[in-house]
Amino acid sequence: MESPTFQHSTHPIIIAEKAFGAMTDYVVSQSYKNIIMIVDENTYKAAGKEVEDYLNETNSKLSIHCLQCNDKGDIIADEQTIVDVLIQVQPETDCLLAVGSGTIHDIVRFVSAKIGKPFISLPTAPSVDGFNSKGAPIIIKGVKTTYQTVAPVALFADVTILSQAPAPLIAAGFGDMIGKHTSLVDWKAGALIAGEAYDQDIADLTREAMEACIDVAEKIGQGDIEGIEVLMKGLVLSGIAMASFGASHPASGAEHHLSHYWEMRFIEDGHKQLFHGAKIGRSTLLIMNYYKQMVKPSLEKDPTEQNLRLVELIDSLPDVAKVEKDLRLAGWNPDHVQIDEELIQLSLLKAYHLRDRWTLLRYYHETLHWGPDL
Repeated sequence: MESPTFQHSTHPIIIAEKAFGAMTDYVVSQSYKNIIMIVDENTYKAAGKEVEDYLNETNSKLSIHCLQCNDKGDIIADEQTIVDVLIQVQPETDCLLAVGSGTIHDIVRFVSAKIGKPFISLPTAPSVDGFNSKGAPIIIKGVKTTYQTVAPVALFADVTILSQAPAPLIAAGFGDMIGKHTSLVDWKAGALIAGEAYDQDIADLTREAMEACIDVAEKIGQGDIEGIEVLMKGLVLSGIAMASFGASHPASGAEHHLSHYWEMRFIEDGHKQLFHGAKIGRSTLLIMNYYKQMVKPSLEKDPTEQNLRLVELIDSLPDVAKVEKDLRLAGWNPDHVQIDEELIQLSLLKAYHLRDRWTLLRYYHETLHWGPDL
């Protein structure tokens, strides 16, 4: 399958070798004179220095702010980090650059929305699907909440840099794409259960992007540039789908709610964070099993027209073993996603409360099943 195109985007999106040259041309064309680049130590080495060299050839003034990791080696998108970046922004700042992967983008897009200044996306790894979306998941008072903010005005991704990203980050990006198996089912289920907004064209775009990645899973796992380019395009298309819809429904269902729940618990317990997409790979397998083994039998016990349509949705999910094989081909390793069984069970009971959104997991607990709640 050919990778879908970017015809749905109104902003420049360049995924190619030497993409930062196009970034420089764009900065000049927009007359951005005072720019602040947000990096961490690793992303500055991976791409920030090269971006700096390119921009030094223009008349723009560039400031660089390097985010600091916590004592676990993580950068967290929370109140403290948001304020840290806000302090760096000056009245004359007219553009921000997000140089990094998901967390740096979440921080920059939130700040960009608050100060009313545009930002440019410069991904350093094909690790998440949120680069060009409007959603910014931020930890506020220990609770992960997604704020609808702004999308970048442009995205420039150098495929050579992307292909040199750590293999677990690349595998995480594939895991985030695999999560569309369940997010699309949950999105349609929400429309059937509660009349939530649904767009078939956006759903089709999201599915095509996922399937294009699955077709080259082995190349992705090998770090092949062709596979990496397809993965990055898929991640960007998923972001376009969310931005077009105005919410994260196309790409985020119960599998993401489990991941958010685990992340919050890890922060609370002082554990080092796992890569987002790696968790999504694990949670997608869990949710698929749960829907097939727990939710489907409960629906069949009450065979209303609606419930039978929900059964059809579950039946549309692929075989769990096939999905796990795809994940492993792309380099995903379940040993890198160690989640305590007690936490898994608790998240299956509680995680749906994190979002005011209908999923099959929520429907099961609130409508089909009246068992004890932990």
